[in-house]
Amino acid sequence: MDLELNEEQQAFRDAAREFAQARMAPFAAQWDAEHHFPRDVIAAGGELGFCGLYANPDIGGLGVSRLSAAMVFEELAAACPSTAAYFTIHNMATWMLGQWGTAEVKAEWGEALTSGRKLGSYCLTEPGSGSDAASLKTRAVREGDGYLISGSKAFISGGGHSDLLVVMARTGQDGPKGISAFAVPADAPGITYGRQEEKMGWHSQPTCGITFENVRVPLASRLGEEGEGFVVAMKGLDGGRINIASCSLGGAQAALDQARRYLGERRQFGKALAEFQALQFRVADMATNLVASRQMVHSAAAKLDAGSADASAWCAMAKRFATDTCFALVDDALQLHGGYGYTREFPLERLLRDLRVHRILEGTNEVMRLIVSRRLLGSDRELR
Repeated sequence: MDLELNEEQQAFRDAAREFAQARMAPFAAQWDAEHHFPRDVIAAGGELGFCGLYANPDIGGLGVSRLSAAMVFEELAAACPSTAAYFTIHNMATWMLGQWGTAEVKAEWGEALTSGRKLGSYCLTEPGSGSDAASLKTRAVREGDGYLISGSKAFISGGGHSDLLVVMARTGQDGPKGISAFAVPADAPGITYGRQEEKMGWHSQPTCGITFENVRVPLASRLGEEGEGFVVAMKGLDGGRINIASCSLGGAQAALDQARRYLGERRQFGKALAEFQALQFRVADMATNLVASRQMVHSAAAKLDAGSADASAWCAMAKRFATDTCFALVDDALQLHGGYGYTREFPLERLLRDLRVHRILEGTNEVMRLIVSRRLLGSDRELR
C-alpha cells in the first residue's frame, strides 16, 4: 500500500482538520457537559461533504474511498470523538440508502442526507440481541403494497433527533436469511422513542431505544431484495468498523498531543517532565502504538476499497487492535498528567470516556476475534 497521501486525500484531511479545529474543538467540552447534540455543526460539515463521504454521487455523495473517509473521521475525532462518531453512523446509513435504495427513496432522501439537512440512524441492535444480530425479533409483515413493522430497537445513536431510520426487520425464516432492510421516516405513525440513555461518554449524541407498532411502510422503502437485509447490515458494518477505529485514532492523537504539551510545560524536581527518561520511553511507546494502529486501519480500508475477499477479517482485526490500543494510549496520557488528568481542566477524562465504547459498538471486540479466527481456522486461506 502506498503510504504517501495523494492530493485528494491531503485536501480532504486538511479540510477536515480546519473544520474540526474551528467548529468542534472549542465546544467539545461544553457539548459533553451539557449533553448537547450539535446538529447545526453536523449540517455545516454536510456542506463540506462530510455527511456523504463515500455515498454514491447519484444521491449527492462524494464517492471517496474508505481510506480517504477514514482520514476525515480521524481529524474530526481529534476534536470531538463523540460528534465524529455520529458523523460515521450517519455516513453508514446514507451509504446503505445509496447502495440499495429504490429510485423513489433515493429521490426523497438521498441529497437531504448527503447534505446534512436530514440525519439518519441505523437500527440493528435489539434489547435481546446485541452481538447475536442474526436473532433479531423485529418483524416486517407484508400487507398489500407494503409492510407493517413491529418490534423494538436499542442503543440507537441519534434516536429521537434523526429524520430517517435504516431498520433491520425479519420478513422470513429464523436466522440471517430471513432479515430485510427498510428506510423508515423517523416520524412515521406507530414509532415511539424511549428515554435518552445516561451514558458514560458520547454525551454530544443522543442515544435511545425505539419501539415500532404496526408502522406502515411502502414496498419502495425496502432496501435491496427481501431477505437481503443481513448482507446489507454486514457490508455496512465492515465500513463502520473502519470508521469507529478511525475515531479511536483521532481521540488517541489528541491525547498524545496533550501529553507532549504537558510534559514540556510541567516541572518536577527542578526539570521538565520531558527530561525524565522513563517518561520519554512511555511517550515513545504511545507514539509507536498509535502509528501501528493507524497503519492497520488504513490497510483494512484499502482492502475494503479493493473488494478483497478477506476484507471483513481485516476490518475486524483493525477495529479490535485500534480501539483497544488507542483506549490504552489515552489511559497512559491521563496517567502522565497525574491528578490533573482526572479533572475536567484537561480533555483526557472526556477522551477516555468517549473512546471506551468503541470497544463495544459495531460488534464487540470479542466478536471481532471470532470473525478473524473463523477466517483463519475455517479455511486454508491466509491473511496477508
